[in-house]
Amino acid sequence: MAGTRSRTGAKAGLSRGRVLRAALELADREGIEKLSMRKLGAELGVEAMTLYHYVPNKAALLDGLVELVVSAVRPAAGPPVGDASADAWSADAWPARLHGFAVALRAELLRHPGVIPLVATRPARSAAALRAVEDTAAALAGAGVEPLRALRIVNAVATFVIGHCLAEAATTPGHPEEADAPLDLADFPTLAAAVAAGLGTPEDHRARFALALDALLGGLAAAPAAG
Repeated sequence: MAGTRSRTGAKAGLSRGRVLRAALELADREGIEKLSMRKLGAELGVEAMTLYHYVPNKAALLDGLVELVVSAVRPAAGPPVGDASADAWSADAWPARLHGFAVALRAELLRHPGVIPLVATRPARSAAALRAVEDTAAALAGAGVEPLRALRIVNAVATFVIGHCLAEAATTPGHPEEADAPLDLADFPTLAAAVAAGLGTPEDHRARFALALDALLGGLAAAPAAG
C-alpha cells in the first residue's frame, strides 16, 4: 500500500513541500477550518490516502503550515566579516534589526491570516521552523546577548507580533463574520474622534504596531540583564 501511494504521488509530482504549499493556498482561499486531507487530495489530483506518505496525519499537516510561514522570515544579516562598517547586530544596534524582523513577520502572517491561529497555538517543532528562531537568537547572541536572554527577547517580540496580527486580522476560524449595524458613538466622544481621525484603517494598524513595537524593543534593550 505504501509503495503504491509513493508511486502515485511520484506520478503526480508530489513532495512534502508541494503538499504543504497546496495546503497553505487552500487555507488562504477557503479558511483553515475547511482544510481537510480529502480536499487537499482533490486539489492535488490524488486520493487523500496518498498524502499520508508525505504528512503522517492532520496534526503534521498543521505543523507544516506553521513551518512554512515561520521559516519564510529571517533576520537581516549584518555586514560581511571584515567590513569596516559598524556591526548591525551590535549591542547598541540590535533593537533596530530586530524591529525589521518583527515587521517582516507581521507582513508574512497577514499574507496568511487563516494560519495566524495555528502560529499562535502550535509551537515550532520542525528543523526548518526552528532555524528561523535559531538564526534570530544567534544574531542576538553574536551581539553579546546571553543565549537564554536572547531566546526570551525573541519570544517576547514574536508573541507580540502574533498577538497583534490576531487582532488585526480579526477572524475566528469556523465562525465567518457577519456585518453588524453601525454603532452609534454619540456617547463615546473620544472614540468617535479617533474613528474620524482614522482609527481601524490599515494605516492606523501600522501606526499602532510601530508604536507598541518601538516601546517593547526600547524596554527590552534597557532592561537589566540579570534575572
